[in-house]
Amino acid sequence: MSRRLIAVTALVVAAAALTACSGSTTPSESSSSEGGADSSFGLVKDGVLTVATEGTYRPFSFHADGGTGDLTGFDVEIIQAVADKLDLEVEFQETQWDAIFAGLDAGRFDVIANQVSINDEREEKYLFSEPYTVSPGVIVVAEDDDSISSFDDLKGKTTAQSLTSNWYELATDSGATVEGVEGWAQAVELLRQGRVDATVNDKLTFLDYEKTNSPSGLKIAAETDDAGKQAFVFTKDKTALVEAIDGALDELRADGTLAEISDKYFGEDVTQ
Repeated sequence: MSRRLIAVTALVVAAAALTACSGSTTPSESSSSEGGADSSFGLVKDGVLTVATEGTYRPFSFHADGGTGDLTGFDVEIIQAVADKLDLEVEFQETQWDAIFAGLDAGRFDVIANQVSINDEREEKYLFSEPYTVSPGVIVVAEDDDSISSFDDLKGKTTAQSLTSNWYELATDSGATVEGVEGWAQAVELLRQGRVDATVNDKLTFLDYEKTNSPSGLKIAAETDDAGKQAFVFTKDKTALVEAIDGALDELRADGTLAEISDKYFGEDVTQ
C-alpha cells in the first residue's frame, strides 16, 4: 500500500471518528452534508420546514388547554405528519391572517398551513399542494325539521348568515330571507331558539360543532354539489417542495393517517 493511500485512509478514519463523537446529526446537518433532497427545496432553514399558521383558528390551528398549551389542530397535525415523511423538522411561525401572505412573499416561511381555500385569484400568484380538506356548503336545520331537503327549499325561509360571507350570497340566491349575524355561534343560537329556519355554512364548521356539542339537536339537510378545497400554499419558486409534499400527502392518504387525523377532529374523513 502506498504512503499516499495510507494517509488518505487515516484521514477518512479520523473524520469518521470525529463525526461519531459529535453525536447524532440533525436533519439539517445530514441533508446538507449528503446533498439530500431538501437541498433543492429552497427552505428558509436547511432541514427545517418553516410553517405559517394563525394559532388561534380552532380546530385547525390553536393552543390546547384554553390557549395556554401546545400548538395543535387539524392543519398542524397534518403538516407535522408531512414533515415527518420528508425527514424535516417543523418550525411554526404564528401569524395573523392579515399578514400571512405578506410574510410568505417576504420569504419568512416556506408554506402556509391555515385552511387556505384554492381559488383562481390565489392560483395566479401562488402554488398550492393537493387539497387536504374538501368541504361542501351545507344547510343546517333543527333535527326534527323535514321541510328543507334542498337549496330550492330555502325559498321563503329565513336563514341566519354573516352578511359578508359567501354563504349569505348562496342563501339569498336560493330565495331565503337572511337575518344578519356576526358568525356561526350566533346563527346556531337563533336556529336552536326557532327564530330562523336554517343557516348555511361549510360542512367543516358543522362537523366541528357537532363533535364538541353532541347531541346538538341539529342536522345537515342538504349539501352543495361543489366543494371548497383547502391546501398548503407556497410561492411560485417552490415547485420541488410542492411535489415532495404532494408525494407525502399521497402516502399519508394511502396509509390512513389523513383519515385518522380527520376523524379525531371532525368525526369523519374530510380529506378527500
